[in-house]
Amino acid sequence: MTVIARLVPLTLLAGLLSACARDEPQEILGTVERDRLELVAESNERIVEIAVREGEHVATGARLVVQEAGTAQPRIDQARAAREEAARRLADLVAGPRGREIEEAQATLVGAQSTLATDEREYERIRALVERKLLSASELDQALARRDASRSTRDAASARLGLLREGSRAEQVAEARAALARAEAALAEQQTVIDRYSVSAPRAGIVEALPYKLGERPAAGRPLAILLADGAPYARVYVPEPLRTRFVAGARVRVNVDGEATAFAGTVRYISAEAAFTPYYSLTQKDRSRLAYLAEITLDGEPAAALPAGVPVRVSLATAP
Repeated sequence: MTVIARLVPLTLLAGLLSACARDEPQEILGTVERDRLELVAESNERIVEIAVREGEHVATGARLVVQEAGTAQPRIDQARAAREEAARRLADLVAGPRGREIEEAQATLVGAQSTLATDEREYERIRALVERKLLSASELDQALARRDASRSTRDAASARLGLLREGSRAEQVAEARAALARAEAALAEQQTVIDRYSVSAPRAGIVEALPYKLGERPAAGRPLAILLADGAPYARVYVPEPLRTRFVAGARVRVNVDGEATAFAGTVRYISAEAAFTPYYSLTQKDRSRLAYLAEITLDGEPAAALPAGVPVRVSLATAP
């Protein structure tokens, strides 16, 4: 009787342990997911172009949806005109005067010199007549004024010809370069603003949805296009509380995908620190076993890259506990 009495509790304990082992979940259910990118509208301007279709694969940088620039278009036109004007001014200073401009200045100087010679002779003639008392002093003053004016014109023409021959000063060229840099900076600023009206793909992927149609005005901040990014997908699962201690970042797991005969290897890349449902501190020990923790598992291998999103998966630890 003593031996039998001792064996009964051991038998019951073994039964309880086997029951607990049977109750503990061995596989975790979830789905295949991909990085989902929502590209939002910068303003409520009208959609003027939709360059892709839903389900189409696009490369990085591909244009997807374009909105009307609105009031930003006149500003960028002004910035472009200012930039072109500054560029032409700089090119003109760097190139210097043209040959015809120098020839024109030379001709102007020759004409001024001829006029000065005539006025000087006239002045000498009138001065001689005034000394002989044949003309009044006022006429001599007038002749002197004409001679001095012709001399000033000659000097101005000579100075202009000298400036043209010397070309642009370094200070003028530097000022023109600075003006061009300011114009280019203003244009770049406006271009940044107007680029926001064109939505491009930040990563290669598949266009999952285009919520708006051509001609519609989406609200600012609403998604214009939704992409599913290329690359290896991941499995999103909810880990039951009894398995939480064994599912840690870096743990190796097996992932069975519906429709695939071979299981995929995976690595736990993230698991939430808090339960997805009722807070654990408000539950009894029995209720805590019903908690679940969100986890994400990276799928290894090139074949996994072709898995579509949304397919159900079953995840288990790669090695037995």
